[in-house]
Amino acid sequence: MSFAVLLPVKPPARGKSRLVGVSDATRVALASAFALDTAAACLASDAVAAVLAVTDDAFFASSLIGLGCEAIPDGVTDDLNGSLRLAAAEAARRWPQLQPVALCGDLPALRSGDLDAALDAADGVGSAAFVADEAGTGTTLYTAPADLFAPRYGIGSAALHAEDAKALAGELVSLRHDVDTLEDLRTAVPLGLGPRTTLAAAQAGLLLG
Repeated sequence: MSFAVLLPVKPPARGKSRLVGVSDATRVALASAFALDTAAACLASDAVAAVLAVTDDAFFASSLIGLGCEAIPDGVTDDLNGSLRLAAAEAARRWPQLQPVALCGDLPALRSGDLDAALDAADGVGSAAFVADEAGTGTTLYTAPADLFAPRYGIGSAALHAEDAKALAGELVSLRHDVDTLEDLRTAVPLGLGPRTTLAAAQAGLLLG
């Protein structure tokens, strides 16, 4: 099976508010880099046939489109799950042969191999599946056939998803490591940050080691 990734991206000017201790310009640069590196890893995945970015930032959408993504605005303001359901319906209209998969846009160390491994495992489930984050409480990936697609992102999303979706096992380290804080970013360094995140961090003079 091939997949269409739905990549929700909050406008970088408003995103990553928990990146405290850096300037607004650095926060915006890092938020942008996280999303672009995540998108690039998705586009390099063998299991991914399309990436549909979901963002209300038209200017940043052009950067994602330049990588090879397609882009649509958020369908439901301040409702991630509602926007993802609408995006899944749009993906089904554009690519009816592809299964939608929602993925966090803040995985700057994502390796295509980890994404391929998760999607290969999801292919054998036949229903909904998800990947919990490193802490085991959140969710970084959710997928289901279009007619069953019902993400439940938010506080405690891993437990909510586990009620009606299969938790995908395996290390999948780079897929579990979303970045909200500078400490998250530092712990992602050994995984191998994407080139845009590496550059943005270096330009900001951040000590990530």
